[in-house]
Amino acid sequence: MSNSAQTSASSRIISLLDENSFVEVGGYVTARSTNFNMTAQETPADGVVTGYGTINGSLVYVYSQDASVMGGSMGEMHAKKIENLYHLAMKVGQPVIGLIDCAGLRLQEATDALDGFGRLYRVQALASGVIPQIAAVFGTCGGGMAVASALTDFTFMEEKNAKVFVNAPNALSGNHASKCDTSSAKFQSEETGLVDFVGDEASVLEQIRTLVSILPSNNEDDMSYDECSDDLNRICEGIENCVGDTGLALSMISDDGFLMEVKKAFEPSMVTGFIRLNGCTVGCVANRTEVYDENGEKTASFDPVLSAKGCDKAAEFVNFCDAFNIPVLTLVNVEGYKACKCSEKKIAKAAARLTYAFANATVPKVTVVIGNAYGSAYLTMGSKSIGADIVYAWKDAAIGMMDAKTAAKIMYEKEITEASDSVALIEEKAAEYAKLQQSALAAAKRGYVDDIIEASETRQRLAAAFDMLFTKREDRPGKKHGTV
Repeated sequence: MSNSAQTSASSRIISLLDENSFVEVGGYVTARSTNFNMTAQETPADGVVTGYGTINGSLVYVYSQDASVMGGSMGEMHAKKIENLYHLAMKVGQPVIGLIDCAGLRLQEATDALDGFGRLYRVQALASGVIPQIAAVFGTCGGGMAVASALTDFTFMEEKNAKVFVNAPNALSGNHASKCDTSSAKFQSEETGLVDFVGDEASVLEQIRTLVSILPSNNEDDMSYDECSDDLNRICEGIENCVGDTGLALSMISDDGFLMEVKKAFEPSMVTGFIRLNGCTVGCVANRTEVYDENGEKTASFDPVLSAKGCDKAAEFVNFCDAFNIPVLTLVNVEGYKACKCSEKKIAKAAARLTYAFANATVPKVTVVIGNAYGSAYLTMGSKSIGADIVYAWKDAAIGMMDAKTAAKIMYEKEITEASDSVALIEEKAAEYAKLQQSALAAAKRGYVDDIIEASETRQRLAAAFDMLFTKREDRPGKKHGTV
């Protein structure tokens, strides 16, 4: 039995939804199997409560597994109830939220339970990109259920009792839970990147309510906007000091300082998250080189480079935004790719996936170069060359192949070697290169940057740009789907 069995499946639903809004569907369903003394087993609702209700007045469909009924294990009827809920949600175009506490496959039902898992996977795959799917793990989520949680768009995890695993920690060769608990919220959020948000039960439910309030209900009916009470012309004083910690920059740009960061613990050198701008939800991708706490103390620093994990994190996020017609804002401060043996195994393909995600997305895309933007790493980060609709640059931004001094040393290697004062020559040639080939002005003259803006005016310029792009329509070549 799960550690979280003392909190019933129904009470979680009641805590999540608006008061008195839940309507149960399939409450009388029980297991059909009679094998292995199943007739003697009480299986009320077959271990899963399903139904619908509202969050801040918006309709959602919810299932919550009951660990007190055979450990919340997945049986034939258990799976059929969730599958039917998905079909209802897709008919009306509303999100599905799964509150997970599942011991896995119900052994007494064998192939019937196995088929149930397969049917759940299929309906999740069909729903992907049509309606938002959210999973929140409160107890056990092992084996096949871990795959089901990974098929959703966002995964939440209770920080103490929740466990997510395909293979249990003790089943891994040379490992045991006390050595490395691969099923823990810490591991799944920081190492694998499967989990988007971690917290205690109350905060997880509150985070789900916040997320639902900013997402569209489906891929056609966009209700992810509201009235804006913040001044659209508000000056972002001091935002130029946030080039390193772009999480702070995004919160300054956003309406009322709102920022909901996704996968915050996973590869923090890449920021992905949602802000509000003029009342609309905007998805954000940004390079980050520093992290500051609430006291203004630096807690971490990173190189201004793209890593394989960061590219995968950003690509997944951009794909979600594109599927649900959420505009994308990109803040760029990148100088290349992470250089290490481990990263080299994956970086080319990961960068290709991110490049494809940006190039393939047809939603409004606005990019702001806030620091350095060097080489093909910059191209990957939503550049004009791969389809950004509007590109702005702060006036001190640098855009080019590489650092000016490095470029000067390569181009004038012979002259530098023969010069009596090589340092002065390098400085001279680097300054010339920076002016002609690396400045924001040089890029703007060639049309790669649409405007050079004051950092403090970023909010008002972005609000105007996304407002202009609100009715954007863009086609792609006819095809079944891409293969990157």
